[in-house]
Amino acid sequence: MKITQLLPFVLILAFGVFLLPSQSLAQDQQEKKVIQLSGIILNADSTDAVPGVNIYVPKKGRGTSSGRFGYFSMPVLEGDSVVFTFIGLKKQTFKVPDKVENDRISLILTMEVDEIALAEIEVMPYPTEEEFKRAVIAMNVVDPMSISRANMSPEMLLRWAESMPASGGENFRYFQQGQMLQNQDLYGPRPLRILDPFAWSQFIRSIKRGDLKSK
Repeated sequence: MKITQLLPFVLILAFGVFLLPSQSLAQDQQEKKVIQLSGIILNADSTDAVPGVNIYVPKKGRGTSSGRFGYFSMPVLEGDSVVFTFIGLKKQTFKVPDKVENDRISLILTMEVDEIALAEIEVMPYPTEEEFKRAVIAMNVVDPMSISRANMSPEMLLRWAESMPASGGENFRYFQQGQMLQNQDLYGPRPLRILDPFAWSQFIRSIKRGDLKSK
């Protein structure tokens, strides 16, 4: 028999070999019941909820994360191993039973702190101690008292006073003056003192008396 005649049989055999495991896997998954896994994640040393915990089934592409109050809910299959991970806490694994009567499982999971002791690390911006000493000696240090004296100078204080907003007392005084002027305007426009003859007579009498002379 020629090779070209055997080629279709070889292809059919190879296709059957690859198709058989996938069919058996699909059958296994169909036989497993879907379970709704839900629960709350807490700290081991308190009753505080842990939000943002990564919850997933390895190599299955299914996962979720705990919410603001540590609550989570996700579908799993019977026999799945669910992993809980969070930075600074020890990883935990929950094994779903192979046979579950109900279609729901509720958990209250506590996660312990994962303490890792690190060796002491000395961080220096200079490769050697000699270069560090030379840099310290060559450093130009500004006297802090000179900065304080410059900030407390009369010119600087006057500049700050001009830029400061009005105080509560000043705002109240301006408000009272505005209310008084508004009440005066209710009975007509305010007279100009420069056009008041009585004001001019008082001014002339004060000049005659010598009230405006410098003492």
